[in-house]
Amino acid sequence: MPSVTRRTALASAAALPVAASLKPEPGLAAPPVLPAPEDQAKLAGDRPLFGATTWTLPNGLRVVLAESRRVPVVGHYLFYAAGAGEDPAGRGGTAHFLEHMMFKGSAHVAPGALSLAVAREGGQDNAFTSRDVTAYHQTVEASRLPLVMRMEADRFAGPLIPPETVEPERAVILEERRQRTDSNPRSRFWEEFEASLWGPQHWRGRPIIGFEDEIRAISRDDLMGFYATRYAPANAVLVVTGDARPEAVRALAEEFYAGVPSRPVTPRTRSAPPAAPAAARVVRHDAGVREASFLRAAMAPSLTFGDRQQAWALEVLAHLLGGGQGSRMHQALVETGLCVSANASYDGEAVGATSFVLSALPRPGVAPEKVEAAVDDIVAKLLQDGPAEAELARAQRQITAGALLALDGIGAAPRMLGSALASGLPLDLVEFWPRHLRAVTLPQVTEAARAVLGNAPATTGWLLPEGTAVPERRL
Repeated sequence: MPSVTRRTALASAAALPVAASLKPEPGLAAPPVLPAPEDQAKLAGDRPLFGATTWTLPNGLRVVLAESRRVPVVGHYLFYAAGAGEDPAGRGGTAHFLEHMMFKGSAHVAPGALSLAVAREGGQDNAFTSRDVTAYHQTVEASRLPLVMRMEADRFAGPLIPPETVEPERAVILEERRQRTDSNPRSRFWEEFEASLWGPQHWRGRPIIGFEDEIRAISRDDLMGFYATRYAPANAVLVVTGDARPEAVRALAEEFYAGVPSRPVTPRTRSAPPAAPAAARVVRHDAGVREASFLRAAMAPSLTFGDRQQAWALEVLAHLLGGGQGSRMHQALVETGLCVSANASYDGEAVGATSFVLSALPRPGVAPEKVEAAVDDIVAKLLQDGPAEAELARAQRQITAGALLALDGIGAAPRMLGSALASGLPLDLVEFWPRHLRAVTLPQVTEAARAVLGNAPATTGWLLPEGTAVPERRL
């Protein structure tokens, strides 16, 4: 299951203007829908979004509680500050492989018993591995929190990882790779594109699931070593959200998690981005695609690497450049009939260097070079003149409006909080991020755009149907 960061949790914010622009039927009034005063304060950054409290157990485990009594349900999430970025050299996919093996039982919980117990209670459980974190989570009726805490803590303290289950699970993972990547032309191209930008053995250039030869090379000793050095209380964050009381969560955390032995943690040691991309341009033809795809990605700073202040400006830039209707790419590429879709994306909460990505799907019959030239023009104009005040205001308004969507669901809060904290970011960054976004200025956006889109190492890619002419690079 994919990770959900603040960026992905709020991605639907761009749809809000669409809904707001729909005209009511004749004769029907359209009363304005305004946030409640409390929510308005949160959007302005004057009040915390979740009002979370946090404390640390003696063994180093950080516990976070975000209460919400809208429904009698709790979310229980255990994040480890270890993802695919921590995979050993030549063993890409280790973090993801271990995630699978953590479901093979523990000292007092039989294989499959945790998932079965949660299902019997009408709940849900799952796990995900991202570049930066691995997380295990359950959503259950509020009174069943002790059950999932006990079983998850037992898994934390000592997974079995039975030797006889390693090869069958390796086969499952290889099949997962075949279904999700090898059999999908766009996924194969994205994997090659990432490796072309960062290098195939740079931690950001390797796929989270791993290359096939490296998946085959992972041993049980590799998995046990990763667990021993990364799955430590001081390297984990427990997040509980929903209908739970502070005193009860404190008591349960002490009862079940305080006994997990503390042990040394191997710190993250992520290398800096390369001075130049492995390949500045990659063009592939594939008989399995009918429509062309355009990608351009530039290396970029984040809230944990490089010029951290630029991260907020780059988030605003991504929205005003390719954040749905009203954005520059939508106006110049989609509304003109050149493309079916056009987007810009950026994840500022990544650990280490990240990328700023432009993407577009040309309409059938539109020459690829015409689309690339239009993208070049969009970027050139932005770098020369900078954005307009109205564009900045629109981006800030729409991004922060997504906070209301996050507050409505039980799943967004733990993922936003846990992913950020496990990535080394402070709690206040999540609670008051609307304040940071609203503080971004036009000069900051222009400076960040020129630094990343104008000067940073970048790769341009095209995935084309067989027989399509290779687009000429415009100098």
